[in-house]
Amino acid sequence: MATTTSEPETFAFQAEISQLMSLIINTFYSNKEIFLRELISNASDAIDKIRYESLTDPSKLESEKELFIRLTPDTKNKVLEIRDSGIGMTKTDLVNNLGTIAKSGTKSFMEALSAGADISMIGQFGVGFYSAYLVADKVQVITKHNDDEQYIWESAAGGSFTITLDTVNEAIGRGTIIRLFMKEDQTEYLEEKRIKDIVKKHSEFIGYPIQLVVTKEVEKEVEDEEEEAKADDEEKPKIEELEDEDDEKDKKKKKKVKEEKKEVEELNKTKPLWTRNPDDIKNEEYASFYKALTNDWEDHLAVKHFSVEGQLEFRAILFVPRRAPFDLFEQKRKRNNIKLYVRRVFIMDDCEELIPEWLNFVKGIVDSEDLPLNISREMLQQNKILKVIRKNLVKKVLEMFFEIAEDKENFNKFYEAFSKNLKLGIHEDSTNRSKIAELLRFHSTKSGEEMTSLKDYITRMPEKQKNIYYITGESRPAVEHSPFLEALKKKGFEVLYMVDPIDEYAVQQLKEFDGKKLMSVTKEGLELEEDEDEKKALEEEKASFENLTKQIKNILGEKVEKVVVSHRILDSPCVLVTGQYGWSANMERIMKAQALRDSSMSSYMASKKTLEINPKHSIVRALKQKAAEDQNDKTVKDLTYLLYETSLLSSGFSLEDPSGFAGRIHRMIKLGLSIDDEDTSNNTDSADTTDLPPLEDVAASTQMEEVD
Repeated sequence: MATTTSEPETFAFQAEISQLMSLIINTFYSNKEIFLRELISNASDAIDKIRYESLTDPSKLESEKELFIRLTPDTKNKVLEIRDSGIGMTKTDLVNNLGTIAKSGTKSFMEALSAGADISMIGQFGVGFYSAYLVADKVQVITKHNDDEQYIWESAAGGSFTITLDTVNEAIGRGTIIRLFMKEDQTEYLEEKRIKDIVKKHSEFIGYPIQLVVTKEVEKEVEDEEEEAKADDEEKPKIEELEDEDDEKDKKKKKKVKEEKKEVEELNKTKPLWTRNPDDIKNEEYASFYKALTNDWEDHLAVKHFSVEGQLEFRAILFVPRRAPFDLFEQKRKRNNIKLYVRRVFIMDDCEELIPEWLNFVKGIVDSEDLPLNISREMLQQNKILKVIRKNLVKKVLEMFFEIAEDKENFNKFYEAFSKNLKLGIHEDSTNRSKIAELLRFHSTKSGEEMTSLKDYITRMPEKQKNIYYITGESRPAVEHSPFLEALKKKGFEVLYMVDPIDEYAVQQLKEFDGKKLMSVTKEGLELEEDEDEKKALEEEKASFENLTKQIKNILGEKVEKVVVSHRILDSPCVLVTGQYGWSANMERIMKAQALRDSSMSSYMASKKTLEINPKHSIVRALKQKAAEDQNDKTVKDLTYLLYETSLLSSGFSLEDPSGFAGRIHRMIKLGLSIDDEDTSNNTDSADTTDLPPLEDVAASTQMEEVD
């Protein structure tokens, strides 16, 4: 139980929150009206919470049965009061939520602000309460939770706040009152018209009544002559009645006194948008609803409003935002952004069973007619109705994506923001995999600056091409000049560039598209649709180079699984390809970069490398000749290591021994410059080359010409 002393206790703001408040107070923002949107949104969330709790325990509402948000401007004292009958806060909540524990969004919001973002983003980062200091010098929060006493939180933002047991204000039953003591130049927000405009603009679709306490002046007669006037009016014709009323007012002005009377007006009488017919709703109304729902400051990119009837009944509005939120793939963020209602009653806004994780950026509401009102999270997990709703939502979201795809500019924005989600969908959602695959876009050897879809790729395939070819890598420049593309480019086969790390995961699941197999050009088993002559020539070359391949395998030992003659390279002497079912070079790089990786997995998933040599390349031919002349030639060994290490780099692997490689290169440079090892024996090489065979100095210059 909280302490009963009414002495104020002082607490220091957490450093990041202090910085944030200082930023809000000392920087000039023209768009200050958003403070009201944020505070109303918080009030609505607080009511959502108590309403949800009351479904299982109706007695929780007894402390205040009416659910409302009430705005009371006091122009005389320059105070704006925002009251809600929500869940309220305990003393611990006040200490933690309003000052001492920074939310993860605090720092992110400050970074976004300093990068030039708009203040109106504040709600997206979970720190909307502090926007009160845009317009107020001092903020007072009076709050009462069912489990605690009524407290006052107060701060003028000087780095600290106080909490006092409330013994001065009237008991509020349950809920929170926020009192904003307005700055001298911000009194416009106490005007009735200004408040109404802001509520209509930002909070029209809040699910609870937003009431405004308005002060109206009413004139009261002091002389009792009303009956007489009425009798006269009844005898006169209608036209004269209007004129006479005005005359009467003129005569009696001095005999009337003005009295102030307070009335409560409801500002958001619009019925829930999702219950209306989509044909009757303008895009501006969807935009207002989207902003009220999400705290976004930009309009949505696309919307899908539909109802499902039959065995089960529900209505939904789903939105795709214009950009991805800052914490889209963070572990701790809410799993989704769909609010679940049952017969217009809000139930929860983080129901994981409602939509798959790969669609966690889709925002909206679902209102079911069939779910029980007092449904618990455990029951939701088992609920068959929810599974059907989920299936329908995914279907409709995909329809919405295809609608976006009809507008190229909008789809480019969408794809830039959410392509990772689509690829995650390929990885996770086996039911809709082929549908999602239609939305994927990649650069390719033929697409230029535009990106191509898999469907368009198939339309450009030559008649003899049977497979869809792709290459994975670190970046587009890295794969554009890859040796793996040489033979495919010559044959006119297009190759897709998959340079996003998540592509590696997606393509493991996407084995084929439209009956065409997806084939990696960096792995074994590459089919190049060769004719009989090409196959025959390759067999002859394999036989001719058999001795060299054996010798290279002996030199490299366990570094490679085998050495074979290749048909996939034309201009490069050799490449390293990986096994069909292991990791590619790019996947190996990605896995090595995982901070918490399981090293035991690397041992059996790491690629078995095959060295493929190009029989037509001058280096390989010269090496074959040299090896045939003398099997124990140390130069052959040195050059073999050098070729292996350069192909490691060009094939996308990292070097196992960078200093050894550097040593070999340095010695090749010396050879090219006709420098003897003795000349540099006093200068130690950066690489230890004691284990390396010395380069033969016999016919050094002709040898270099051959290697070139």
